[in-house]
Amino acid sequence: MTSIPKLLKLKDYITLTGTTLGILALLCAVIGSRFFISWGFFLITISLGTDLLDGYIARKTGTLNKFGIELDSLSDSLTFGIAPAVLIYQAFRTGQLYDYILIIGCICFALAAILRLARFNITTESELGYTGVPTPMSCLTIIAFFYGNYFLAFGLGGITYPFPVISYYLIPIFMISIGWFNITTHIRFGEKNKNVYIIVLILSPIAPILGILGLMSPSFEMSVVISLFFFVSFLILIIYFIIGFFLKPKKKIDSST
Repeated sequence: MTSIPKLLKLKDYITLTGTTLGILALLCAVIGSRFFISWGFFLITISLGTDLLDGYIARKTGTLNKFGIELDSLSDSLTFGIAPAVLIYQAFRTGQLYDYILIIGCICFALAAILRLARFNITTESELGYTGVPTPMSCLTIIAFFYGNYFLAFGLGGITYPFPVISYYLIPIFMISIGWFNITTHIRFGEKNKNVYIIVLILSPIAPILGILGLMSPSFEMSVVISLFFFVSFLILIIYFIIGFFLKPKKKIDSST
């Protein structure tokens, strides 16, 4: 059996960096205050960057291998499935019966991310692109919804001000729906490295920058503007997912013919 140090390549260390950020995000969730929950989501936005970077380096260095694929999926299941689900529960729990509904939504979201990644590892399709919503994008959608509420509440009354009541009713529905978007075979996207990566590349660096502003106590006006940005981003992502129902995948060209 090959030793771990011999298996690890540069891209794997980057993957493990993202995993470490996911673990730190979980620790922030354990602390449970909104300040640390915001930090947890901030760390996950950084891990979105490491997820893009490890794949890029693997392709450029020619170090794509089965070990890296498995490691990446295990990391993604934690960072983009389990960690955001726990953070969302801590952010929206009320201490009332509603929390059981929220737990169901969070579990559905986390399990869907794990199932999608497991299916991805064993799938060899003849079609280009993605089946279902990639886990980084579903995670980014949840992050946008959280920060939209976070900045709106902060602008209205500070770090402990309650989120809008409607958000407490909607978040379990969103978690279950986005989880289903992960695993459904009815959503198809185009070739990899195209629109999916473009959206992630645009939003991933903006989210942590705005997250930093949130930790620096922005003014009411800035809070409202940032909140609107995240809510609009959330709606754009949801609309993009729905469009996936109507896209027809392209077939791979058989190079042997």
